[in-house]
Amino acid sequence: MSDSVSGVPAVPAVPARSSLFDALVAAGPVASQVGDEAWVRAMLDVESALAAAQADAGLLAWEHARSIAEACRDHGAFDVTQLRAGVGGAGDPAAPLVRALSERVGGEAARFVHRGATGQDVVDSAAMLVAARAREPLLADVEHCTDALAALARAHVGSMQVGRTLAQHAPPVTFGLTAAGWLTALDAAADRVRALRFPVQLGGAVGTLASFGEYGPDVVTSLAARLGLAEPVLPWHTDRTPVVDLAAALGGLAAAVSAVAASIVVLAQTDVAELHEEGPPGSGGASTMPPTRNPLAAVSARACAKQAPGLVADLLAAAEQENQRAAGAWHAEWWPLIQLWRVCGSAVHWLRESLRRLRVDEVRMRENLDAHGGLLLAERLTTELTPVVGRRAAHDAVSRACRRAVADGVSLAEALDDDPAVTTHLSRERIQRLLDPVEYLGSASVFVERALTAYGRSRRER
Repeated sequence: MSDSVSGVPAVPAVPARSSLFDALVAAGPVASQVGDEAWVRAMLDVESALAAAQADAGLLAWEHARSIAEACRDHGAFDVTQLRAGVGGAGDPAAPLVRALSERVGGEAARFVHRGATGQDVVDSAAMLVAARAREPLLADVEHCTDALAALARAHVGSMQVGRTLAQHAPPVTFGLTAAGWLTALDAAADRVRALRFPVQLGGAVGTLASFGEYGPDVVTSLAARLGLAEPVLPWHTDRTPVVDLAAALGGLAAAVSAVAASIVVLAQTDVAELHEEGPPGSGGASTMPPTRNPLAAVSARACAKQAPGLVADLLAAAEQENQRAAGAWHAEWWPLIQLWRVCGSAVHWLRESLRRLRVDEVRMRENLDAHGGLLLAERLTTELTPVVGRRAAHDAVSRACRRAVADGVSLAEALDDDPAVTTHLSRERIQRLLDPVEYLGSASVFVERALTAYGRSRRER
């Protein structure tokens, strides 16, 4: 089908993106920083800075640079719907934007719009600008999460909890130590995002900037400074390290979020009930079971975070790019990169909400710990007996008592009372003390304090 006026094949209208699921996967402040309007703003900022950088180098009259900057300043004047429609025919979003910008600038200055650059220069530099801008609200949300986790670790440094390994109950820990573990993992992941370096991109058609003559490096230096981006050693058109580093850091952050959210979900199970979310009225219920108290925010955080690994894999797969500029692999980055930002931002947002709603049931934690009748402290008894009877004999004696306790439904202390291999060496009072979980927490409180001290130092240094 052709346009009846120009005879040019018509570009199919681009349907509006469905927002049905955006409340889940585009929640929080990051999504607006990586949407279409944000990308248009970033590309216009690149075009404005590019003209000014050429003026800095004496390659362009300042009056023309100012005309271009003035046209770029009004981001809202550019019709995003029309720009979307032009992407399919041009192959990248920079081309329709440059066309619209040139028309808006008009006059002699229009001839200098986008001069010396290629579409990839604008899109890559815009991607780095978008990343720099999206990182701020992302890390602000992460900091709310880590502050909340630090408060939990501090408040529950002595709150005893069943340890859990391989989905089975294990010797006791404290909830303070659990929260401290979440804190250090999440803060370390955030540090990797903070450390990212976002380089500007400018290389022209094949990375030589031949159209700028000897002034190419000067223009790059000025462009980087004006945009607040790093200056690369040389153009990175097919060296996708900046994108790979970004993907890895966001993927690592999503993994840390997912681990916390998964633990909250497990600890909020009906038969565990050590945690629960106290959300607004009506939240967390189930359509078929109204009394249910689902940890909806943690579930949502996990749902968003679990999408990150596939998107990271897509970006890694696209990183193999040929020659001076790639055909297809570069284009394959755009959508997964945007989606990775969206789901990571949403995951952190939902974790922040989950931690805000979180309530800790210390009584239930102790009940779960005591429900085993001392069985979780078997390791301590073996350790106590080993120097006296040898490790094998100690292990066999404690194992016999554990089996009897389970079979007869009695406490481990009762089962040990009838075994002379134990009672010969340990009094009843000593056994009772050895089975007190309060005295078998090892260095839990020390580790919590170390985690809080390290986090406080990191907070002050930022």
